[in-house]
Amino acid sequence: MSMEIQTMKEILRENGIVGAGGAGFPTYAKLDQRAEIIIMNCAECEPLLKLHRQLLEQHAEEILRTFDEIARLVEAGEAVIGIKAEYKSAVKAIERYIDAYPNMRIHLLDSAYPMGDEVVLIYEATGRVIRPGGLPIEEGVAVFNVETVYNAWRAVEKKTPVTDKLVSVVGEVEHPVTVRVPLGASIRDTVAYAGKITVKDPAYLVGGPMMGSLQEENNVVTKTTNAIIVLDKSHTLIRRKNRNAAIDLKRAASSCCQCETCTSLCPRHALGHPIEPHKFMRSAANQDFQDTNVFLNTMFCSSCGLCENFSCPQGLAPRSLIADYKLGLRKAGVKPPADVKPAPVRESREYRKAPEERLEARLGLSKYNVDAPLQPDEYWKEEGLIHKVKIMLGQHIGAPALAAVNPGDKVKRGQCIAKPADGLSVGIHASMDGIVREVTDKYILITDK
Repeated sequence: MSMEIQTMKEILRENGIVGAGGAGFPTYAKLDQRAEIIIMNCAECEPLLKLHRQLLEQHAEEILRTFDEIARLVEAGEAVIGIKAEYKSAVKAIERYIDAYPNMRIHLLDSAYPMGDEVVLIYEATGRVIRPGGLPIEEGVAVFNVETVYNAWRAVEKKTPVTDKLVSVVGEVEHPVTVRVPLGASIRDTVAYAGKITVKDPAYLVGGPMMGSLQEENNVVTKTTNAIIVLDKSHTLIRRKNRNAAIDLKRAASSCCQCETCTSLCPRHALGHPIEPHKFMRSAANQDFQDTNVFLNTMFCSSCGLCENFSCPQGLAPRSLIADYKLGLRKAGVKPPADVKPAPVRESREYRKAPEERLEARLGLSKYNVDAPLQPDEYWKEEGLIHKVKIMLGQHIGAPALAAVNPGDKVKRGQCIAKPADGLSVGIHASMDGIVREVTDKYILITDK
């Protein structure tokens, strides 16, 4: 596999490799020779997600070999696999091959949330603290998740671009499953691989129970879709997602007792970042703008949701209100404060981690934490449930790809249908054989007939 770093960057860019989760940062831009340490994230941050550990169990050899090659290319001195100790089968799979890579080690993580948050993971695995608003590379670190590394292996050794996505389908479904589906498949068609929906009035929570979003059944799978959680619309978690900002503010004004639990349990606050949700709640609820830093510092919030889904004894919504204010600041052209240095890591941090098992219980999700077996790669095709894909051109951070096909064109799976734009961008590829039916600046629609 040995190659030069620029060659690898071109392969990753042309084959559409981006972070397979989170915001979808183009992976080629992370190949930076300032990286002294690279980390593979197998924390499976959100409750109920299973695909990364499952993929690692089945393809540890290919993934570790590719991870080692990335370390060689960026000249990193150490490659660390961050994985929760409870993922025993995946850990055993790693241990079978890791001795071949002297600069690679396993770092076992606690079963706490949000252990997969990049800033938290970096501190756990290296002891390095990323400054508020900073990038990991500033501290000599680059982070990749398991599926991203596997996709890099497929691109290099199999000449296969990203045309599909592993998705865990769990919750109120007959047979929870992890299945590889073509990009652009609808939520409805993807959920169908898990059998019947077991509630009459389902809601679809896409991406995870804490940081995910409610989506309609006609929305589509993208390169960052990790899970679809099917719940009844009456479920507490769904009601919280269907919030009303005005009511949330009034509830904060009437109920927030300034206990500071939201702040004391905030993972970023524990690492010295200037995030104090209790002060924000006090200022926002009372329209007190004397200390503008209370609002500006919201831009350092990771939106992990722990404050409103676990910490607050009143069931208030700090995370959602902070997100509203952050959005407002961005629309007004306000940028995060520059050169903010973190305070020392708080000694109490180790005692204020949120146990994942307790979090699941608090969210009313414990009964859904069951096996969701990983199916063979071509399972979706054999079942024949997907006949149409709507492939988004902006599935990644940066500039959307530029369509390179026209309505009526016949395309083959894996064919490039959108070229990388100038600047930070990656290519997009057909996820199934078929005919292009519609092309816009947002998506390309393909049907199999």
